[in-house]
Amino acid sequence: MTTVVTPHAVSAFPAPHEAPTDFPDLLHRLARRDPDVTAVLDTTPDGVTHAVSRGELWRRTRALAEELRAHGIGRGDAVAVWMPNWSDALVWQAAVAAREAHVVGINTRYGLEEVTHLLERARPRLVALAQGFHGLDLLDRLRAAVERSGVVPEVAVVTGPGGPTPEPGACNVGAGAWSPRRDDGPDPAPSDPDALAVAFTTSGSTGLPKLAAHTARAVLAHAVADAAVLGLVEGDVVLGALPLSGVFGYNAIMAGLAAGATVLLEPTFDADRVLDHVAAHRVTHLASGDDLVLRLHEAWSVTHRDLSSWRWWGVADFQGRSHELAAWLGEQGTTVAGVYGSSEVFALAATWPDDEPAPGRLTGGGRVVHPDIAVRVVDPDTDAVLEPGREGEVQFRGPNVVDAYLGAEVPDAFTADGWFRSGDLGVLVDEGAFVYVCRRGDALRLRGFLVDPAEIERRLAAHEDVATAKVVGVPGADGATIAVGFVVATAGRTPVGEDLVAWCRATLAGFKVPAAVHVVEAMPTTSGTNGTKIKAAELRRWATERALGMG
Repeated sequence: MTTVVTPHAVSAFPAPHEAPTDFPDLLHRLARRDPDVTAVLDTTPDGVTHAVSRGELWRRTRALAEELRAHGIGRGDAVAVWMPNWSDALVWQAAVAAREAHVVGINTRYGLEEVTHLLERARPRLVALAQGFHGLDLLDRLRAAVERSGVVPEVAVVTGPGGPTPEPGACNVGAGAWSPRRDDGPDPAPSDPDALAVAFTTSGSTGLPKLAAHTARAVLAHAVADAAVLGLVEGDVVLGALPLSGVFGYNAIMAGLAAGATVLLEPTFDADRVLDHVAAHRVTHLASGDDLVLRLHEAWSVTHRDLSSWRWWGVADFQGRSHELAAWLGEQGTTVAGVYGSSEVFALAATWPDDEPAPGRLTGGGRVVHPDIAVRVVDPDTDAVLEPGREGEVQFRGPNVVDAYLGAEVPDAFTADGWFRSGDLGVLVDEGAFVYVCRRGDALRLRGFLVDPAEIERRLAAHEDVATAKVVGVPGADGATIAVGFVVATAGRTPVGEDLVAWCRATLAGFKVPAAVHVVEAMPTTSGTNGTKIKAAELRRWATERALGMG
């Protein structure tokens, strides 16, 4: 699975002989081109940003690649990187790839069960550990996971920008511990771009997540394509507020670097501080869920910071608030577009062009970002290809598609003719463009009709008393699925469930009207690497309990 990186797609590299082949080569060429340009803005623990030049980023990459060589890290090895959004995390991505090994990112919020699972699946030879970050005892969690899994890695202790001097001695979990130097090293030998470079955890809607791995060539090709489609150029600033361990944050930051832009990294999220940075550093691009920008909007409503530099927001509608947030950002001059992606096909695999009119431009999906990415929609039961306009499962083939799963086979991931099964329902608009509907398991079959719950959620959210809405399906008295809504009230309002049912009945088809709407103080949520999502399974349990008079 290969693709050709076209030089003209990367504004920083106009000449054909300068086209980079993978991420380490990209950093090398950026440094050679202009070593003093700021590549990364690091945020220190006290909230101050520190500029990291292209030259410094490449120097640190060289030094770490040499240390990894000395520690025996080579082709096919997994290196777990357990740290927040620091420039160190980017250095580890590049240096590990230079050794033809692959990074498995671990979210700093992961608990013991998740870390144990990753150790068992990825079996990393080395863990780069941000011990002491944000008061978290990651070492204690790692020790417990090592004991449970039986996987005993080396540990490299990293303290990040402005952090204390590392103390590796206390971090040995059985295979030794050390701390990377920040001196220099030789240029690493050219690496094979077809070696695996990074693996991401999947959403894990059932059971524990899988680890979807991609090659170095695929990472760079996708970064180049995203940079071109998003209109990123040198001088732009990409906000990296989502964890690099997740595909959403990773792909946006890689696109910025591929364009020769600056990436602003936020290791923790404080809305007021991030808004200060957006204004001070003239941020131009952000890709995130609506949950993150909702928090920015709440902070902005108090201080009205200058957002005039913010040109583009690629949104995933996790909480049903993208339309109202798009209206707010439109007043600031920001273009908002729905996006599509996953760990298996990369984030920002598709987005809508600027000339796509709203509200269609705000829906999930879009036009694929690379001409070698093919997309089709099929009957989810038979894999029969459907014509444009008919709803079915969205499937992909191309350089963005997962190259391997670490530690486990996934026999049903691909069709017999080699297409990746996304598990998402959608509608093909024309060749290369599609509208995302919902996860196949979230679609509601109401009186024989397949219904996207987001349609009902949008109607509920349009009521002035409703701040957030979510709809789930549960079995009714006769065993058929019924829709049940949950809403969080707008501050100072007291909506009534029966009134909201009537509100839906006024405009929706009868079979789409929820059987009940419950007002709750807060939605049950889960925080993942790509943002905060509402836990539909928990709401289904609540709906069932209330129907039985238990809640």
